[in-house]
Amino acid sequence: PIRRLYTGTLWAEGPAWNGVGRYLVWSDAPNNVQMRWIEDDGRVTVFRSPAGNSNGHTFDYEGRQLSCEHGGRRVVRYETNGTVTAIADRFLGKRLNSPNDIVVHPDGGIWFTDPIYGIRGNYEGVKSESETKEAVYRVDPKSVQIEKITDEVGWPHGICFSPAYK
Repeated sequence: PIRRLYTGTLWAEGPAWNGVGRYLVWSDAPNNVQMRWIEDDGRVTVFRSPAGNSNGHTFDYEGRQLSCEHGGRRVVRYETNGTVTAIADRFLGKRLNSPNDIVVHPDGGIWFTDPIYGIRGNYEGVKSESETKEAVYRVDPKSVQIEKITDEVGWPHGICFSPAYK
């Protein structure tokens, strides 16, 4: 059955399950926080604040959280020692729009969407001009180079792989 875990956010989005920690993380982008529901006792806490007006989240194969930040116009990884690593913030020298959704391929590649939602105003990010066409990108796990996969999809939103990882 569907069960409501929490109310009180302006806008809840980007849920990601951490199987090792047994918790669900999601964002309230307008309030600039990440929330966390802990399975063992059903408690909900503020996980990160400020959170870069983050939206989509996932975990890599080492258990590190990856988040798309509208406010920072970047993709970040939260390291196990507490530091934050910017994975992507520019393509060909131009700032990304507002990375939105993210997934990690078994080869370690990080795929993300980059629509303009977060730069259209100050509600879920910081109002700014777009420097790049909306697109879907992949970050190579070894070279950390960013490759544009496609810019032929308007307002790219949501990303996942098929069971065959295509």
